[in-house]
Amino acid sequence: MSDSVYARPPRARVARLRERLREIYGSPSAPAHERPLDELILTVLSQSTNDRNRDVAFIALRRRFGDPRAGTTDWRAVRDAPPTDVEEAIRPGGISKVKSVRIQAILQTIGEPLSLDWMRDAPVADSRAALCALPGVGRKTAACVLLFSFGLHDVPVDTHVARVGTRLGLLRPGAPFEELHDTMLALARPGEELELHMNLLRHGRRTCFARAPACASCALARSCPRVGVS
Repeated sequence: MSDSVYARPPRARVARLRERLREIYGSPSAPAHERPLDELILTVLSQSTNDRNRDVAFIALRRRFGDPRAGTTDWRAVRDAPPTDVEEAIRPGGISKVKSVRIQAILQTIGEPLSLDWMRDAPVADSRAALCALPGVGRKTAACVLLFSFGLHDVPVDTHVARVGTRLGLLRPGAPFEELHDTMLALARPGEELELHMNLLRHGRRTCFARAPACASCALARSCPRVGVS
């Protein structure tokens, strides 16, 4: 599908794809956890690594600067610690030097009060802009914070979601991530954001691989412009 023939899909087609994905992967549920700082730092730790290493690094950071039994992290202690201490704590997550600098810069930029709780009741556009103004924070990270922390209307578009969405004709091929997020947001009705994100992500991890996608066994083949008809 080339840029010249791309057109945003009608809602009926998006609904059919969403229903088919639900049949395959179910309806994911993740109640908003209301810990936006945790989500923000967790997403930073996820960059250029897998989920396991991300989680190991986050747990190690909590052990060093918080209370694992209570499930809390003292983010002021992380912000004010010697950079080498933060780097050492998150080393299992990879590129720890870069991430430690970024984490401390983010916490320093937020300032006092060191909290993002105000985003719970703020306009989503204002919260998104504030997050994207933080060092190294882009639309995907901002969307993760808003969706997973508060259940707000935003959809994270990672490489899996972008790949699957583009192949299915939901997203314009070659579009920058800013546009991908805007398009995905327009396609997701309120309350559908988590399901759309998670099921596209699952499909990308299990079937629609970056290299050699399993098109022959794909349950969405008939709806995919690559191999079938809409």
